[in-house]
Amino acid sequence: MSDPSIAPRIRFVLVGTQHPGNMGAAARAMKTMGLARLVLVAPEKPLDEDAFRRSAGAEDVLGDAPVVATLADAVADCTLVLGCTARARRVQLEELLPTVAAARVAAKAGEGAEVAIVFGRERTGLTNEELQLCHAAVHIPSDPAFSSLNLAAAVQVLAYEVRMRLLGDAATPVVEPGLREQPASHEQMESFFGQLGETLDEIEFHKGRAPESAMRKLRRLFLRSEPSEQEVRLLRGILADAQRMARLAHGDKK
Repeated sequence: MSDPSIAPRIRFVLVGTQHPGNMGAAARAMKTMGLARLVLVAPEKPLDEDAFRRSAGAEDVLGDAPVVATLADAVADCTLVLGCTARARRVQLEELLPTVAAARVAAKAGEGAEVAIVFGRERTGLTNEELQLCHAAVHIPSDPAFSSLNLAAAVQVLAYEVRMRLLGDAATPVVEPGLREQPASHEQMESFFGQLGETLDEIEFHKGRAPESAMRKLRRLFLRSEPSEQEVRLLRGILADAQRMARLAHGDKK
């Protein structure tokens, strides 16, 4: 028997969905697996009659889904964000099979954290910038000769794997409250990355090299380590001192 408190901490995020009917079908796929947290990011068209018709009994999941402007807004309070992608991109992320992704999602939600599984646009998927907001990628190993997977079908695969993991959550390690520091949220990590980028510029770290490459590697490093809120505060304090010293040095040169 699964812990009823875990599923509500798992959200499915649809980014830039082009066809309203697919949002309805995705809501239905989720509800059949006992999941109800759906977030819509900048859909191309608003929900319509077709969307609710295709939800087929999951009108509550669809109707309760908040609509936000950006993926960053949708996952700001999450400590684990997994992005579903069908093909390799420039953004190098750890790639997980759905079963492994579901285990990671259930374990993190079992610790009391908010988690998100993100799905991109029907034709183009997630952009590189959106994938950079994810901790890891999820790839459904479909037939390479016909790899195109309908959005709702992809949602169904991940929702099923999560459901099976939650039903078998006796094997999922649960950390008792107070024994582990609270992981930093997605919003806190993004603020840290913003300050890190500013600091590297101020100390002239890049020296003519492309800053994007260094930041991609540093993002992967820190996201993989899953720092706690306290650790992020410590890192930001170090960056603040580095910024202060850089400004003093620049002032001495004037």
